Amino acid sequence: LRESRPAAPPNHLRTRRRRIATASLQLTCRCSRCRYVSDSPMLAPINPVPPLYAALRSVPSETRIMHTGASSPILTSPVASRQLTPPQAYNSVFNQDPNPPRLIGNFPLLPLRTKTRGPAYTLPAPAPPLPAAESPDPDSESYDILDEVLALFRANTFFRNFEIQGPADRLLVYGIWFLSDCLQKIKPTAGLRDAQKDVMNLALDLNFAIPGDPGFPLNQMYEPPRDRQDAEQLKQYMAQVRQELATRLLARVYADDETKPSKWWLSFTKRRFMGKAL
Repeated sequence: LRESRPAAPPNHLRTRRRRIATASLQLTCRCSRCRYVSDSPMLAPINPVPPLYAALRSVPSETRIMHTGASSPILTSPVASRQLTPPQAYNSVFNQDPNPPRLIGNFPLLPLRTKTRGPAYTLPAPAPPLPAAESPDPDSESYDILDEVLALFRANTFFRNFEIQGPADRLLVYGIWFLSDCLQKIKPTAGLRDAQKDVMNLALDLNFAIPGDPGFPLNQMYEPPRDRQDAEQLKQYMAQVRQELATRLLARVYADDETKPSKWWLSFTKRRFMGKAL
């Protein structure tokens, strides 16, 4: 005689079983298509539905029973129905800086470790010098907001929601948006020289929107400058940020091989932080 095998459960019961975290929980399907009972770890057909006292006898003490007026109770596990807190994006550590930065609107002009000319206060270079693809320790006085942008870019791009907790978060958001634009300029087969030409052309282009302009994303999060002088200074600072970010990004993307970009960076090309782009 051929050995009999248990019948395979229907697809809708498989989906229901995956949602239950308690292994010893007994489930009964009472739909019009089948009469199945799931008793972990096996699924076996049953007809008719087991009586109420048989179901109650196999229920763990921590399992809740909900009566819906049907012939059998619906058993639910507290593990399966637990509401998990969704993960949140990372905020900037510079929000807790005891020395508040100068603001234009509500956009901060934080110090930068850069050789590019601009209105930003220049931080000292790390000692001893580090490779171009590495950042100093966060406790170092040479650590700036652009190091944090590069460190949090790949983690924060997965999020569509972001809570602004301080002025530094606005610069963090803008830096992540600009890095996404830079990665789109790097072709998978491009070498360092070709990528540097395309990315730096984007960084040096002064025809970009600032907070308050119609083309700037999420203007409701950013206040416009008070006058033309503040607007010009803000644009110079943002241009300084763009050039320094582009230089540091290229150093990381081509840190291992100057003939081809890193796939660990290019895999985030299509990601859109908060669903927005510059």
